[in-house]
Amino acid sequence: MTPEPQTPTGTPDTVPGPPPGCPAHGTGPGGLHRLYGPDALDLDDLYERLREKHGPVAPVLLHDDVPMWVVLGHAENLHMVRSPSQYTRDSRGWTPLLEGMVKPDHPLMPHIARQPICAHAEGDEHQRLRAAVTAAMGTIDHRGLRRSINGSTQELVNRFCGRGRADLVSQFAEHLPMAVMCEILGMPEEYDDRMVQAARDALKGTDTAIQSHTYVMEALSGLTTRRRARPEDDVTSHLITHPAGLSDDEVREHLRLLLFAAYETTANLLANALRMVLTEPGFRARLNGGQMTVPEAIEQSLWDEPPFSTVLGYYAKQDTELGGQRIRRGDGLLFAPAPGNLDPRVRPDPTAHMKGNRSHLAFGGGPHECPGQDIGRAIADIGVDALLTRLPDIRLECAEEDLRWRSSIASRHLVSLPVLFEPKPKQDVNRAPSMSSLHPHRAEQPVPQPRAWVEEKAEDKVEKGVERAERVQPVPPAGPAGSWPASSESAPPSRWQRMWRWLLGE
Repeated sequence: MTPEPQTPTGTPDTVPGPPPGCPAHGTGPGGLHRLYGPDALDLDDLYERLREKHGPVAPVLLHDDVPMWVVLGHAENLHMVRSPSQYTRDSRGWTPLLEGMVKPDHPLMPHIARQPICAHAEGDEHQRLRAAVTAAMGTIDHRGLRRSINGSTQELVNRFCGRGRADLVSQFAEHLPMAVMCEILGMPEEYDDRMVQAARDALKGTDTAIQSHTYVMEALSGLTTRRRARPEDDVTSHLITHPAGLSDDEVREHLRLLLFAAYETTANLLANALRMVLTEPGFRARLNGGQMTVPEAIEQSLWDEPPFSTVLGYYAKQDTELGGQRIRRGDGLLFAPAPGNLDPRVRPDPTAHMKGNRSHLAFGGGPHECPGQDIGRAIADIGVDALLTRLPDIRLECAEEDLRWRSSIASRHLVSLPVLFEPKPKQDVNRAPSMSSLHPHRAEQPVPQPRAWVEEKAEDKVEKGVERAERVQPVPPAGPAGSWPASSESAPPSRWQRMWRWLLGE
């Protein structure tokens, strides 16, 4: 934003620093609060203090004390995302970026850098790209999708049901979305532990995130090449054949957007919903007593723990006003579902049951509203219901206060969710349906045999473009640390790696 001396965002030439231990010790220039660092460990509390002081829109500081507005009000968030004439997702007009405050190696730069995807486009370009994505996802038969989710859920539960204990984050919530998304995109053969580990590693921004991201992108590149040569009835093919005429780069980037965004948000949604069921007695009682359905429980989770706390960002296209604050052209604003969902004007009692109300901010709104929200809801609804049906006596293994979280400005990730239950026998469930069940027009085609069951023909490998077995390993194999080949120089963090390190607060 552009500082002005008469506004709360102004930065005077000399600002006396607070003494150690002072409540204002977490503030920066102009007395503004920072949304990063050790003084922002409890962002929920900070957002409420900002709401009390500034109202529904508050001035804050991001990394390197870059000024920003955080939108705390429910109505104000909706107005911002639904007003493309006033606010844009294109960061090229962001004043701190134009003035050089955001350096090339700034942790925000990878997140705001414009990419050839609909989420960063505006106007006619946005309509072209968004139309292709919406049309491609509209080809999915949701009845077949539900059968696929149920089949994948049963297979995952079969892996640990006989042990009497499990970690529902690493063994369930992180796997189910990937299995379903690989099926939807048209590459069910790519789903396995390696692909899940690669996605998690890439999103965490670890030392091997570059290799892991390369592994995933090679899978998507191979899929794009195959479908460009021979389209089928799947999301990737419909992206390619849409009249919008997406290039291969645009197809790959949108596949990455769909895979990573759907995977990350749905994995968080599953973990949060299961935690609420296991730790809040009212949840479990209402579910068992028929007073609440699983879909209603999912919506409650979306109110209480949205998969993303804030989203960067929106940028003012003109001088305007929002929530009583003067917003100047070039100012940046954080879309903030977490504090917006707790706006006392729409939710005076934050503990109240929302009874399936879908007016939360978890999936955004306006032109950039999440196009895959129905898929995320279906994965969570069916996954939670099937899990609780198979393991009705499931209970938390540790005390609730011992659960560990990884927090950042963007989200709050549950690290693990250990549970106990009486060992159960495996169920004889059919394999997850092929894409023929997701797209009825392919029902007459034979179901491809899993690669683990048959030896892949050499000509098939050539057709895939990139042989999966020769890809870069996504994460270090089991064994002593340092099993990665040594490099003469340490590769600088990629733009993607820096972005996710910032998102996860690392």
